[in-house]
Amino acid sequence: MILVAGGTGFLGSHIIDKLKKSGNYYISSSLSQGVDFRNYDQTEQLFKKNKIDIVINCAAFVGGISWGYEKAAEMYTNNILMSTNLMDLSHKYKIKRFINPISNCSYPGHLTKDFKEEEWWDGPLHESVLTYGFVRKASWIQGWAYQKQYGLESIHLILPNMYGPGDHFEEKRSHALGALIKKIVDAKLDNQSQVVVWGTGTPIREWLYVEDAADVLIKSISITPTLKPINIGVGKGISVKEMVELIKKIAGYKGKLIFDLTKPDGAPHKTMDNNRMIKHFMGWKPPTDLKQGITNTISWYTENRSKFIKKN
Repeated sequence: MILVAGGTGFLGSHIIDKLKKSGNYYISSSLSQGVDFRNYDQTEQLFKKNKIDIVINCAAFVGGISWGYEKAAEMYTNNILMSTNLMDLSHKYKIKRFINPISNCSYPGHLTKDFKEEEWWDGPLHESVLTYGFVRKASWIQGWAYQKQYGLESIHLILPNMYGPGDHFEEKRSHALGALIKKIVDAKLDNQSQVVVWGTGTPIREWLYVEDAADVLIKSISITPTLKPINIGVGKGISVKEMVELIKKIAGYKGKLIFDLTKPDGAPHKTMDNNRMIKHFMGWKPPTDLKQGITNTISWYTENRSKFIKKN
């Protein structure tokens, strides 16, 4: 049986959809489904009641840059408790494999070219992502320690920012792409003459369509075991300015874009080398190009927009 921890979240819900279609035997659990992974006893009851073979850990408390600054302490405590409890109980109940997605914000903040796994420890994290990036990095250390002492098998996949249907579209909770889609679609439908974009527009970001991320997490159930972290991604990035222009074009918005230079940019560059991914996943690459993924996401947001409009 596969446990998808955080199965009602953005990434977890897409994994659940794919497991349903493939006929895999799984369970989904999350805070909204009655299990608080920060609570060891509650989490242990879940392992006791179910014969779990594989854990896919999608449980996370995360948001955009401003969310990370405002909720720094909560982000640290919530995430480190969830990942620690889930991995410890995976060892205790002898699961076969623990699959652990890690954000690429765990890379050093000074890197300015495609991140290579060998550079993962080559410097401090950018302050804007320090809390979340550090906790995700600590989850790899726990995986290393539990394999060395207990033989727990774990796979650690480093993912770029994700986007797609079902994303967070609140400005503070979403990453830049989701927030910009919301702003631009709202501006078009509400006849607004301009959209304000945070920062200079110069940072380079790599984006992974959420369904492609779900695919690779499921594929990681059967790859050759390795403790080495594996970059997952398309292997190239796009500037925030180019990205917002693309969203504007696809959405058909005719207004102006205003860049608010008083707002933070975050790290200047986040793209990853994906050669290790291609090797371990036998040539697999994320199939969804950015234009198609943005088109799909705009369509989904437009259809579900009423859920995200603030009520007076």
